[in-house]
Amino acid sequence: MPEILTANSVTMLDARHRGVVLLGGSHGGVYAGYLAAKAGARAVVLNDAGVGKDRAGIGSLDYLDRLGMAAATVSHMSTRIGDGDDFLARGVISHVNRTAAALGCAAGQSCRDCAETMRAAPDWQGAPPPYAEARFRLRAEPGEPEVWGLDSASLIEPGDDRRIIVAASHGALLGGKPDNAIKVQPKAAVFNDAGVGIEEIGISRLPVLADMGVAAATVAADSARIGDARSAWETGRLSHVNRLAGFLGAEPGITTQDFVELVLIHYRDTVDHPGTLHS
Repeated sequence: MPEILTANSVTMLDARHRGVVLLGGSHGGVYAGYLAAKAGARAVVLNDAGVGKDRAGIGSLDYLDRLGMAAATVSHMSTRIGDGDDFLARGVISHVNRTAAALGCAAGQSCRDCAETMRAAPDWQGAPPPYAEARFRLRAEPGEPEVWGLDSASLIEPGDDRRIIVAASHGALLGGKPDNAIKVQPKAAVFNDAGVGIEEIGISRLPVLADMGVAAATVAADSARIGDARSAWETGRLSHVNRLAGFLGAEPGITTQDFVELVLIHYRDTVDHPGTLHS
């Protein structure tokens, strides 16, 4: 029978995950589903991330149904997003796709029981269609930090140091570990709060980023589609800010673009005295 394996993020998969039932840690958006399918998982359980705008937090379910791949989400209030082991320990299923339902998976089941059921899933055939552009420049003005949109924080590159990052990933620390907060030192960063969730895990990056000198905020899951940086930029409204973002004047309710403008105003005011923010 196929193995059941956990991961804190579907951005960290390798050859070991081919053919397994994967408890993927990530939100249940389309991009996460694409990565699970691309890695060759037999079936996958993700986090519903509060479901959110346009039901983006469970968008992978229909996407994976089209491939014939069984998929489900756990409730964001039952287990920590970004923590596959916690999925297994206490996750409760909130949504399943038709392929998983045909196997006997259902909302209200424990994640462990659903995963056991998914071991009977057939090995789906084919390959996921290529995912559209997932990293793009949103704004660039001479003499100012560029603003980049990333559908996943895993797409951060060394060149993003000192840029402003609008990442459509959840704002949780992977596995609860502070060293996973971010890979570079941006001017500022925005994430999705994934419905905030149990133990406020969906915003747990924010204080760690403040300690790193990064002004950071989350957009509310019902204001922007998780996994979609353009949505975070175009319709996102802040739900939580860290102390450095608050120092700039950011507060819940303002738009992502307003937050970015506050960061740039501060940059213009201090351009002759570069350095990180301090509260």
